[in-house]
Amino acid sequence: MSDQTPSSTQIKPAEQRPEHPDFWCKRFGDGTTPWDAGRVPDAFAAFIAAQPAPLNTLIPGCGSAWEAAHLAEAGWPVTALDFSPAAVATAHEILGNAAVDLVCADFFTFTPTAPYALIYERAFLCALPRKLWANWGKRVAELLAPGTLLAGYFFLCDQAKGPPFGILPEQLDELLTANFEQIEDAAVNDSIPVFSGRERWQVWRRR
Repeated sequence: MSDQTPSSTQIKPAEQRPEHPDFWCKRFGDGTTPWDAGRVPDAFAAFIAAQPAPLNTLIPGCGSAWEAAHLAEAGWPVTALDFSPAAVATAHEILGNAAVDLVCADFFTFTPTAPYALIYERAFLCALPRKLWANWGKRVAELLAPGTLLAGYFFLCDQAKGPPFGILPEQLDELLTANFEQIEDAAVNDSIPVFSGRERWQVWRRR
């Protein structure tokens, strides 16, 4: 049996694969960002306002980083992470001099400088091809200690073609319930069109 590698015709170019930074660099470069609300969503703002003290927060796949700016303004320590240099450049423009640790790195391999008490999810899991979902579930559990929180918006539907890639509630449960308990689940009333009617605000506590 001879060694064979897939031909170039079988492998999509990087800019067509959402697991590759070039995919997102092309979209930020073209200004094609339908997932970007251009504002801070209501449930997130209410959740932050209700916390008794600031939480060291990680925002993976931060994109334009509107929420990171909001956290910094509230005096929260926040790391905004994206593996797309174009996304990080956009975030830098929006953040200006805000006290945000803006990092260009891969969520699955970067090394935190301090423990996180909160991971905020918005349009990151649904940007990942399904083959990476198990890795995502494992990674959020690795980064959070017992009693800390995973909170954000989850795109709950059976949409196989993406991004955004939909996830069914039972699939999300399979990723999280071994290490987390769900403590909040609510409808979202200010979704942008690409997510409208198909996302939920949820909070999960690390076991």
